[in-house]
Amino acid sequence: MKFPHSRIWALLAVTVVVAACGQNQSAEKPPEPGDTAVARVNGHAVWASDVKREAVAQGLISEGEPLDISSDLFRQRLDEVVDQKLLAAEALKRKLDKDPVAQRRLAAARERILGDMLVESVVEKAVNEDAIRRLYAEQQKLSKRSEEIRARQILVASQAEAESIKKLLATGASFDALAMERSTDQATRFNGGDLGYFTVDVMPEAYAGALKTAQKGQLVGPFATEGGWAILRVEDKRMEEPITLEAARPQIVRFLTYDQVRDLLEKLRGGAKVDMLTSKTQDLPGEPEEPASAPPVELQGSAPAAAPQPAPATANPAPGAPAKK
Repeated sequence: MKFPHSRIWALLAVTVVVAACGQNQSAEKPPEPGDTAVARVNGHAVWASDVKREAVAQGLISEGEPLDISSDLFRQRLDEVVDQKLLAAEALKRKLDKDPVAQRRLAAARERILGDMLVESVVEKAVNEDAIRRLYAEQQKLSKRSEEIRARQILVASQAEAESIKKLLATGASFDALAMERSTDQATRFNGGDLGYFTVDVMPEAYAGALKTAQKGQLVGPFATEGGWAILRVEDKRMEEPITLEAARPQIVRFLTYDQVRDLLEKLRGGAKVDMLTSKTQDLPGEPEEPASAPPVELQGSAPAAAPQPAPATANPAPGAPAKK
């Protein structure tokens, strides 16, 4: 797993590389097995891996993703790498690297790159398939599955109209047909009032209360809701499907990465003597507060939480509640 550098770090890194190339011709050997020279700048090779690294640094491709050397994306990045090398060579020619400010900036860039490389190596060893599967299994043990309900609804303006529809349903009238003919909910009337699968916690309170003890095939209501009077028919009940490994993988990888970086920094700080020479500034009235740092994923126990449930609806569920098919 790689951490892309910003464009300025890439430019400074190329400056360092160009300087090294001027001192050591062995850098002309392919830096990676099977690498291909795709250009030469003043006699020095530009490698396909250099171009790919630039594309990764700009976030245009992910680490490990192939980049076709015949593609427009590759040629555009190649032009940029050539420009970087020309700029760096000219900077050396003008002895800008001897300037104290430039040396400090180059040293800072070197430290940043070395730090990133350390993090990459630590994360690459720790964030592997076994660790991902182990954390996923722990999450499944901790997670609680909710019951999902699939229901249809007919929404009308008055209680009297709702009661008359309920009598028609009791005599065998088609729920789907009555929903299409009589329901005022434009989001569901044309699909027979189908609300899809949902958990009661995402529904308005009136729906949650009415469906709390309802069984499959049961008519519920009529009951008052914000949009009028509702009649429901419970089509199905099932346990919520757990999040799959592939769906949880990005969250797990982010959490493991964060965990490894945090542990590494805590270990390094614990073994070093760091003296802060500046005092904490007093808070000024109206000064914006800095947001607290937090893990990149929600956690449950020691594992990343499953996909978050939608917030409870506050209006009629038909137009607002997410339906699971």
